[in-house]
Amino acid sequence: MYNPFSLEGKTILVTGASSGIGKATAIECSKMGAKVVLTGRNETKLQQTYDLLMGNGHLMIVADLSCDVDISTIVEKCPSIDGLVNNAGLSIILPTHFITRDKMEQVMSVNTLAPILLMQQLLKKKKLGKNGSVVFTSSISGPVIAGVGNVMYSTSKAAVCGFVKNAALDLASKNIRVNAVCPGIINTHIWDAGTISEEQLSEEMKKYPLKRFGKPEEVAHAIIYFLSDASSFTTGTNLVIDGGFTLQ
Repeated sequence: MYNPFSLEGKTILVTGASSGIGKATAIECSKMGAKVVLTGRNETKLQQTYDLLMGNGHLMIVADLSCDVDISTIVEKCPSIDGLVNNAGLSIILPTHFITRDKMEQVMSVNTLAPILLMQQLLKKKKLGKNGSVVFTSSISGPVIAGVGNVMYSTSKAAVCGFVKNAALDLASKNIRVNAVCPGIINTHIWDAGTISEEQLSEEMKKYPLKRFGKPEEVAHAIIYFLSDASSFTTGTNLVIDGGFTLQ
């Protein structure tokens, strides 16, 4: 059956694949026929994701993207790929007057520098060839909206969206497409830390026209669109996936 969203014959590298959107993306890509190379810091959780993948030929690489040596390890162990999903992320809530250099560098390192440098090294080592697709997981926070205490995260994600547009132009001659998804609030285990109460979540949900938060799989499906031939004429796009939140 003809399916323009098929990933048959493609190898996709997914970072941050041990949980949340990254985990859902790795699993959904495997369902669409891709061979998946998945990376993450937590070996136990990464193995759980690996065990849920469909098909054969997948590869698991335990690595910390905030470490330059680990980025090089990923590039060395990774086979030639058709798609890269930069999904690993970190959020630290602090108001502007409490920002420190260390905290800012910590967030920027994981959310902005690491994915950019991973992409750069894959290109340099010719692991990401022509007709490839790169997808970044950004956020509506930063490029579209602001939030109290969210200044470091928002800054890191706004930088990603700016990078996407410029990199898309740089790589157009190689027919490598670069895009980003910008989700609103997605139901992941990010709430387990207890930084946001159930009451706060309930109030926040009321602001969404669809009256719910997104599911990791719903973001994964948008990422699959960017990875597949269905989006072969789409590059430099920051796609908002927020249940209508930013319409208001």
